[in-house]
Amino acid sequence: MAATAHALHILVKHKEIAEDIMQQLAKGAKFQNLAKKYSTCPSGKKGGDLGEFRRGQMVPQFDKVAFTGAILEPHLVKTKFGWHVIKVLYRT
Repeated sequence: MAATAHALHILVKHKEIAEDIMQQLAKGAKFQNLAKKYSTCPSGKKGGDLGEFRRGQMVPQFDKVAFTGAILEPHLVKTKFGWHVIKVLYRT
């Protein structure tokens, strides 16, 4: 079982915006560019890069995707902070 994960994310307030971002990614848009444009999280300035984090460091919904979701595929997740588009780069 992985102890750490490295992920990118884009945080937005509305599901419609998150779904639009997912569609743009499906059409080949660069995750980092969309993060800089849309994300309300400070990590957006770094292309959404959250770096490496340990299991349990993120809110439960985010953690679940980070440690069980498919790697390198965007996932849509709702948390108390809003809607996240998450892309897990790797787990260790």
